[in-house]
Amino acid sequence: MDAIVFKPIAPRPSPVRIEGLVPWIRTNLFGDWGSIVTTVVIITLIAWYLPAIANWTVLHAVFTANADACQAARGTGACWGVITEKYRLIIFGRYPFEEQWRPLVATVLLIALLVSSCVRIFWKTWLIGLWLATLAIFFILMFGGWFGLSRVTSDQWGGLPLTIMLAALSVVLAFPLSIFVALGRRSNLPAIRTVCIVYVELNRGVPLISVLFMASFLFPLFMPVGKSPDVLLRVLVGIILFAAAYLAEIVRGGLQALPSGQAEAAHSLGLTYWQTQRKIILPQALATVVPGIMNTFIGMFKDTSLVTIVSLYELTGALGLALNSDANWRPFKIEGYLFIMFIYFIFCFAMSRYSLWIERQLAVSKNR
Repeated sequence: MDAIVFKPIAPRPSPVRIEGLVPWIRTNLFGDWGSIVTTVVIITLIAWYLPAIANWTVLHAVFTANADACQAARGTGACWGVITEKYRLIIFGRYPFEEQWRPLVATVLLIALLVSSCVRIFWKTWLIGLWLATLAIFFILMFGGWFGLSRVTSDQWGGLPLTIMLAALSVVLAFPLSIFVALGRRSNLPAIRTVCIVYVELNRGVPLISVLFMASFLFPLFMPVGKSPDVLLRVLVGIILFAAAYLAEIVRGGLQALPSGQAEAAHSLGLTYWQTQRKIILPQALATVVPGIMNTFIGMFKDTSLVTIVSLYELTGALGLALNSDANWRPFKIEGYLFIMFIYFIFCFAMSRYSLWIERQLAVSKNR
């Protein structure tokens, strides 16, 4: 009798494509009647307004730093020449012109550090040391006074370096604080729980502008004359405390979403409270609330624009500083705001894409 030999059937293509541009369009833009109507309306509006937008932004626009040409094109074309003329003041604020290479290098290093921190292969213990070293270099370059660099006070900082620094330090320092506050709100010790509740409710009950105002103008009144910390430090602490309160509530929501059996199983294995939180509870809770955490991070990045009220000229403040002081370019604020809107969009869009990547990675790990 002949032996039976197993012969696998060659894989055949799917009868319906489920990947690619056409399936994506069919699913997301024409999936049902509501999607079809919405897509048609949006395409119609784009087709109606696109020629006028193209004329204003590109075809009739002025790209050279010529104030007379921009005045002649008002009403028909954009004046991108204002960006060509004022971009250094918008990007670096009042930082001394001849020393602007320092904030440029410092900002590039900080952005590179942030990008590296988002890559899994860099998630090692030495990343903490890299953060400390990069921040030290950042502040040495910005402040000066070392290695032959001239001294530049913090009130002269501005533009993109100030925005990136405030956002990065706010995220890095507010996140661990929020975890401790969230755990404190669930503590069985009444004193700790009460302190955390009061802290969260006070910060959530006032707008960030009032926190910045108190940190900048009211806090020095309670300090000895000449002993008040730098205004930049006070504002940074205010943003961190404010953001940590909102993040704490998001983390607490993730903690409450976990069944109590997780902690009970850990206790049955003899794990201590902190071992349970670090190895079992927090990883699952934080994975549950990734979208909320990233949404708060994006909001913190955009809220840095509020520091203008305390005379710290980040991107939006530096734009006003650049245009209000020059009557020739003052009428072209729309183009300037579109420029900084593009900068904000790049960073916020990158953070949202990274959040989606994390969610996909977590979904893969859950399906295993």
